[in-house]
Amino acid sequence: MNNGNIRSNIRPGLKAGIVLKEDQRTGKITQGVVMRILTSSSTHPHGIKVQLTDRQVGGVKEIH
Repeated sequence: MNNGNIRSNIRPGLKAGIVLKEDQRTGKITQGVVMRILTSSSTHPHGIKVQLTDRQVGGVKEIH
């Protein structure tokens, strides 16, 4: 499990656990495969924002 706050750790095709916007209060993690990286900065305190192959968008909390 790597750090999802650092953009260089994330690339398309990687399996990741993200927190969707509507799940930020509960911290519920949604699993999927990264399709696109949406955050342009090299780091982000709440996790790099990505879009999964099923089109869901959220901040990366865990990388598998």
